[in-house]
Amino acid sequence: MARKVEVCAYNPDWDLMFKEEVDKLKRIFGNEIVDIHHIGSTSVSGLHAKPIIDIMPVVQNINHIDKYNEEMKNIGYEPRGENGLPGRRYYRKGGDHRSHHVHIYQDGSFEITRHIAFREYLRSHLDAKKEYGELKKRLAQQFPYDIDSYITGKEQLVREIEVKAMKWYQL
Repeated sequence: MARKVEVCAYNPDWDLMFKEEVDKLKRIFGNEIVDIHHIGSTSVSGLHAKPIIDIMPVVQNINHIDKYNEEMKNIGYEPRGENGLPGRRYYRKGGDHRSHHVHIYQDGSFEITRHIAFREYLRSHLDAKKEYGELKKRLAQQFPYDIDSYITGKEQLVREIEVKAMKWYQL
């Protein structure tokens, strides 16, 4: 059976869940880490989201990260390599009941700015946050067991928000 696409109201505990995981990641990666960001919908107060914490560690050298895969497995993460995005290392936790995603990028990657700009734009633009949240709720109801259709349904609005966010964030 496919995983259920669940979108729920913002939960203030998501920030605590992020911070707890950051401590674990810092113990594993140590000095490799330059910074760690809470990204994705769970990082935007008031935004409906899938209850999966997205974490973005920024590291000095992405090529050093694979050597930590066993330690990541020991705290429940499944290493997925680049998982379709060159220059990233991706880990997921929770199996069919996904709880966390870790997206690691090397310092200076464009993807870091893109994720932060998107988050900050939604935090600062209530109309965009509302539109995005409502779309996600509708798509989750329309495609409760079809994550691909859910993601495809969000793509156009995400692209539109990203373009606005990058222009706004660069100001």
